Amino acid sequence: MSGNDASAVTRVVVGVSGSLNSVTALRRATALARRLGAELWPVLAWEPPGGDPAARRAGGAGPLLEEWQRLARQRLVSVLYEIFGTERPGVPVHAVVVRGAPGPALVATADRETDVLVVGTGRRGLRRPFAAQVSRHCVSHAHCPVLAVPPSPLESELLSVHRRNTWHLRLDTRGL
Repeated sequence: MSGNDASAVTRVVVGVSGSLNSVTALRRATALARRLGAELWPVLAWEPPGGDPAARRAGGAGPLLEEWQRLARQRLVSVLYEIFGTERPGVPVHAVVVRGAPGPALVATADRETDVLVVGTGRRGLRRPFAAQVSRHCVSHAHCPVLAVPPSPLESELLSVHRRNTWHLRLDTRGL
């Protein structure tokens, strides 16, 4: 973006789930919002367990839906508190909880051409072949610029330690 385009950005919308990828995206979005003088819109998208068809089939789904909505709000507040603590991020924050699949919910929230949508790219592999599905959806359907943030290098290190522990492999301490 050129300097002229930056002044037009009004919101930086970022997908937040609490995963390490979304935390990395939230940190990047916060820095971007500060630099551009924009508002930060962290968005947590949620769906009823089993999806909408299961929620419709469940008798008395009203109280359950309210509880799931409350839990989603609580999750978003918890993630924001973990990242920012009691300090302010330095930009206006408008936290949003949206019912729906993450990709479509993020694209619907970042509905202005002057928005910037920030998403974590997820990680791929045998265990999570569809992990990047949300970022792919956002890149192909958004009407605003999308910043796809790659996974934190810390994540690959954590996965390596987890794999080593799972397979009971010895730790090579020569490099420590």
